[in-house]
Amino acid sequence: MALPVQAGPSEDQHQLRQYYQRLFPQLQLQDYGNGVYAIDAIARSSWLAIEEFPPYQPALEQGQVLFGTAFNNGRHYGDCFERRGIGIAHYYPRWDSQKGAVVTLAQAVNNCRIANRELPLDIFKGSMAELLAYMVFTSRGQPISVVIPDNDPRALLAYQQGKAFYYQRRGQLNFACATCHVQNAGKKLRSEILSAALGHTNSWPTYRLKWGEMGTLQRRFNECLAQIKAPVFPSSSIESNNLEYFLAYMGNGVNITGPSVRK
Repeated sequence: MALPVQAGPSEDQHQLRQYYQRLFPQLQLQDYGNGVYAIDAIARSSWLAIEEFPPYQPALEQGQVLFGTAFNNGRHYGDCFERRGIGIAHYYPRWDSQKGAVVTLAQAVNNCRIANRELPLDIFKGSMAELLAYMVFTSRGQPISVVIPDNDPRALLAYQQGKAFYYQRRGQLNFACATCHVQNAGKKLRSEILSAALGHTNSWPTYRLKWGEMGTLQRRFNECLAQIKAPVFPSSSIESNNLEYFLAYMGNGVNITGPSVRK
């Protein structure tokens, strides 16, 4: 199943959801926020047991401390965001008409740091993952609400570029993102069941058992690219940001479940 090249975002979203409804008739929209654990009952049981004492809890607590710590100039992260950065994560990534580009929450955090004469953070892990864990936690239970403005054709172009990236085959293995998460969703790749694309942005940042630490969505993007032997992208690249924009829009209406745990 591939989305029509010339279809608009709302039509893309409708068609993708219809596809998954046929593929997984037992699932409701909100189930997709739990990734593969909505599909595999055995994995879900293990995941629920882990969530009783979640390994992301220390990162979440550290993120709250970092968020409340003043910069050297006395200002705070909250001074850079509406609602002082609390309960806003479900609105990201956002289209910035002044910059003419997609801005992810991680990029907005670094923009805040730079504006306050602080060095930017590694967007893939470490303090950034901890900060995002706290900010995302304050939006937990809120539906993804990503907007593609009608009055700026550049926003639609960014969405379309993210969509094209998702369906374009690349790397030595000649895989697209959609090869695993649309065409083969619910099937096994080696020993792992492949998750659906719908809701893919909702649980990040995530503590991956494989990593033994917290990581961000764009870290996972690069890991996937490396696994299919394709070039990876630098932090907050246009390609990664637009891909996140497309995926987040597809997940509109699915509640934030992050931070979470994944294999």
